[in-house]
Amino acid sequence: MEISLSGRSAIVTGGSKGIGFAVATRFARSGADVAIVARAKDTLDEAVKAIKAEAKARVIGVQGDVGSAADIQRAYDEVMAALGRVDIIVNNAGTSRAMAFDKVTDQILHDDMEQKLFAAVRLIRLVVPQMKERRWGRIINVLNIGAKAPRANSMPTSVSRAAGMAMTKALSQEFAPHNVLVNAMLVGFIEADQHVQAAKRANMPLADYYKAREKDIPLGRAGKAEEFANLACFLASDAGSYISGTAINVDGGRSPVV
Repeated sequence: MEISLSGRSAIVTGGSKGIGFAVATRFARSGADVAIVARAKDTLDEAVKAIKAEAKARVIGVQGDVGSAADIQRAYDEVMAALGRVDIIVNNAGTSRAMAFDKVTDQILHDDMEQKLFAAVRLIRLVVPQMKERRWGRIINVLNIGAKAPRANSMPTSVSRAAGMAMTKALSQEFAPHNVLVNAMLVGFIEADQHVQAAKRANMPLADYYKAREKDIPLGRAGKAEEFANLACFLASDAGSYISGTAINVDGGRSPVV
């Protein structure tokens, strides 16, 4: 299926690596103006350069920490100054943090909620008025399968992601009369930089790390970020115009619940 996002403008948070980078690249290749937001300037600059090589429209990078309300406001202002509008939000920032409950301090939980839930809330709050005015908008919240089926020792991520899923459903109902569609995509085990770092911390070759994790996946392999991006592009397009309020597992069948 050929999907066009021509004439649309998107913000992708956490867009310099992994899933966010793949989504931003897919959007740019499909004709959208794209702004990626990330913390590290060198990585951000490299990502913008790579995306521009495949883009059909404008691509910009905005340095900022979405866990900061001030940075969210500044990022939004910079995107509006450069692109003039926002039609699509992909709230993707934040890596998985999982530990035993007695290790989860108030500060750890607070920081996780700021980086994931509150970042999404603040960006949506800024953008949704113009979506309502134009009667067209797409919001995609990137969560993980623990939002539906949390495992032991999975806080704080399972809690912040479950909150994100509840928000997705609530906003889908509230924004539907304005033709603003809100969906969540739930990550399973998809190749990303956080797994590269996890393999290093475990002092394991990356191939062995993946092999050990892949045995729990019915499809027998890790997912590719590009596979995730393909679905995001569909949901962000006119082709996905009757899908809202869903939380779709992108996990090779790994989740125990649908």
